[in-house]
Amino acid sequence: MSVAVVYHSGYGHTEKQAHAVAEGANAVLVKIDENGELTEEQWQQLDNASAIVFGSPTYMGMVSWQFKKFADASSKRWFSMDWKDKFAAGFTNSASMNGDKGVTISYLMTLAMQHGMVWIGTGLMPANTKAAQRDDVNYLGAFSGLLAQSPADASPEEAPCKGDLETARLFGQRVASFAK
Repeated sequence: MSVAVVYHSGYGHTEKQAHAVAEGANAVLVKIDENGELTEEQWQQLDNASAIVFGSPTYMGMVSWQFKKFADASSKRWFSMDWKDKFAAGFTNSASMNGDKGVTISYLMTLAMQHGMVWIGTGLMPANTKAAQRDDVNYLGAFSGLLAQSPADASPEEAPCKGDLETARLFGQRVASFAK
């Protein structure tokens, strides 16, 4: 059983989220570089994983161009269905509470479905009562994929908040439980 978290992060917020997912899943981190590329060793880590968690910031209502370049390059695996029946999950982060993050999650899910993968949602109840606080688990009410929010003027040391990072850690644990 192994989990790989493949992600791109532009400013460090999504990277912080990726680390929390990886901590929960005891996963290997596979960072997409600033040119949207992976090394052959990184591709092998994805090929050898039982589950792949995809992560990208939401920029202008979609994944970053670097993540999209990686996704397009994964078509070599798609052609021979190398990732078929692996587990998949996804996460994103944006400056706005909504920020059209659902579109990004939908894209990540579609990428997984095209590869013949099996998608895993968060499995977490939302913090949606009057007593809910921003640091509660799943405050953003995500089901189909993991969501986080980082204010545009916050450094990676300041955001995502503790609740979003704990949600990410729990999400990683859930993915690992399926990969077993």
